[in-house]
Amino acid sequence: MTRGRTSAALPKHAQISEMLIRDIAAGRLADGARLPPEREMAEQLGIAVGTLRKALETLSNEGLLDRVQGSGNYVRARGGVASIYSMLRLELKAGGGLPTAEFLGVDRLPKPPGVTAFGPSDAGWRFRRLRFLGGVPAALEEIWLDGAQAAEIAAEDVSESLYLFYRERLGLVILSAEDRVSFAPVPDWGDARFPPVAGAAAGYVERIARDSAGAPVEFSRTWFDADTVIYINRIGKA
Repeated sequence: MTRGRTSAALPKHAQISEMLIRDIAAGRLADGARLPPEREMAEQLGIAVGTLRKALETLSNEGLLDRVQGSGNYVRARGGVASIYSMLRLELKAGGGLPTAEFLGVDRLPKPPGVTAFGPSDAGWRFRRLRFLGGVPAALEEIWLDGAQAAEIAAEDVSESLYLFYRERLGLVILSAEDRVSFAPVPDWGDARFPPVAGAAAGYVERIARDSAGAPVEFSRTWFDADTVIYINRIGKA
């Protein structure tokens, strides 16, 4: 078990591209908006110009950016972009917010009783995390992966995106999910940095996630701070 450890960080250029993709989806960067000059933007973000250019190349490849020689970089907003966090439905109320996470525990345990069946094993890998959005403590996450998907999981190998870890390390692609959103009491295993105290009502999401064959392989529950975070699901074109 590992506690109080920040998840393996995404490369800096990937963090910046994900932040920009989420800002475009949230409307914080409007269609047609011209980004600041690259050197100025890199300085604002505290990164090298080369790192920024790698991030912008990702957006360009996804059709989210027009890079006009001698003029600048222009946002081209559209839906359905396959980003690392495309299945994360939580955003700051102001929109977007770069996701990061800190592990509160990783264990192989018997699956919890009373939940929708997911996978053939009686055991599961349980991940508990504190989720941040834009550096703000936003949610508590408890994710259960079917134990048949991995005999061993080294906590230090897990990235800030579990679905990226599944794909790259386990060969598992999460293709679809069903979310059920309601309210529920905050669990007693939480972290003092998460504003709602244990037992207080918080936004709540239960998810069953399915692999590329449509089989359920993951069950998760997320408690989020409804004062600062919203659950949002965009459908069709913005």
